[in-house]
Amino acid sequence: MSDNSSSHSGPRMGKTRLEAFSDGVIAIIITIMVLELKVPHGDNLSTLLSLWPVLLSYVLSFIYVGIYWNNHHHLFHLVQHVSGAAMWANLHLLFWLSLVPFVTGWMGENHFASLPMACYGGVLLMSACAYTLLTMALLRHHGPDSSLAKALGRDRKGKLSVVVYVVGIPLSFVSGWVALALYTMVAIVWFVPDRRIERVIGVEPPHLKRQP
Repeated sequence: MSDNSSSHSGPRMGKTRLEAFSDGVIAIIITIMVLELKVPHGDNLSTLLSLWPVLLSYVLSFIYVGIYWNNHHHLFHLVQHVSGAAMWANLHLLFWLSLVPFVTGWMGENHFASLPMACYGGVLLMSACAYTLLTMALLRHHGPDSSLAKALGRDRKGKLSVVVYVVGIPLSFVSGWVALALYTMVAIVWFVPDRRIERVIGVEPPHLKRQP
């Protein structure tokens, strides 16, 4: 399946360095989150259990970062070249993802209090918006008839995620647990890799293929 990127104006740059840089930054983000886990001062189970908010925060954020890495990989599998706008959009996404360790630690240390939960949701919201801007920049570069455009379709899950974040942020000041449940729900929805792209590249088995 051919792309129409050659018919669009703007420089055509390879994607390899962008992918390698993104993978490196995401690996560092995960490493920072691991280093933020403090060793408990004790050798019994109750001491370990007292750290459950920190561990739960880490697991949720690890899943979120993993989801972005997974979908970023799938996205760039269909990308032939990148533009300057796409490179800046990718840096914009990495900026928001780089804040995940900070809000994760703040949320866990304060047992899902309102303000940390709202800030956590804010980072998730901005990361989702940044990912959307990245896909838009790539679509402009490759054109509406490209494989990428066909794979992305209407992006219902992406739009739903933004709505849930927008609802979850103010709800954080009502109940941090409700906001946590909403953020967890979005992570569950995105846990499976983006099948829209897998259908286009032919990874998904034929009996599972369906139109977006």
